[in-house]
Amino acid sequence: MNEDSKKLNDLIASRYGTGIGLGDADVPGAEALASILAHRTHRRYSDKPVDDATVRLLLACAFSTPAKSDLQQCSVIVVRDAGRRAALAELIPSMPWIASAPVFMVFCGDSRRIRKACELRGKPFANDHLDAFLNAAADAAMHLSTLINAANAMGLGTCAISVLRNHVAEVCEIVELPAGVFPFAGCCLGWPAREGFISMRLPLELTVHEDRYDDDKFEDLLNGYDKTRDARFSIPRENQKHTADYGEAEFYGWSEDKARQVSKPEREGLGAFLRGHGFKFD
Repeated sequence: MNEDSKKLNDLIASRYGTGIGLGDADVPGAEALASILAHRTHRRYSDKPVDDATVRLLLACAFSTPAKSDLQQCSVIVVRDAGRRAALAELIPSMPWIASAPVFMVFCGDSRRIRKACELRGKPFANDHLDAFLNAAADAAMHLSTLINAANAMGLGTCAISVLRNHVAEVCEIVELPAGVFPFAGCCLGWPAREGFISMRLPLELTVHEDRYDDDKFEDLLNGYDKTRDARFSIPRENQKHTADYGEAEFYGWSEDKARQVSKPEREGLGAFLRGHGFKFD
């Protein structure tokens, strides 16, 4: 196995617990692929600032992402004002990195711009239904992903903050999002203070299907993933969720943790807020 293939296979094994058997053939774009496979979320940043030119470069990369039908329905708010940043951080005190990161951005789904273009050109916006929201959300998600990958390539660290949507009305007020624009996620950006670790992902056998959706081996694959991930990093007993309701589990794997997480409702008012903010879900 050549050096590039070995590096990629090692990174895949670190991410999934096993390699995929890359051969000796050269792998085009190996350096870029390695940057993606080596992704780590970073929540601790050094004091080194991220200069404006670098931020603009990363945003130029982000907005080079494919956009649904070239409608370009993403906008990003770079939050520089100290008061606005503090207000956002106060919404989520459990995530102090929102305040401490050198740069904080809010990635938004933006259906307002195309609607205004229709109005300017005297045309109706005839697709005011659920798909209009999905298209804007998908654009925001892909743009955020591209920025994260571009930051990785430069040695910068990022942390996406989806919990902004738990406070959608307050976030819209703080960064003054008009009707038709909604916060999809925040993103911290900075130079990492430490290396971080690779978070293991579900096996491809569970997430990739051939010709049809097939989860016949779901339980076995999930149990195997829980054990493999626990062997790498065991969730401390004190971090078990909702023990008042579910008690303490003797074995507490990823699936138990996530099942407990989603067993409690959150963002129940999101749909109602978005309907009042210019979106229809028909």
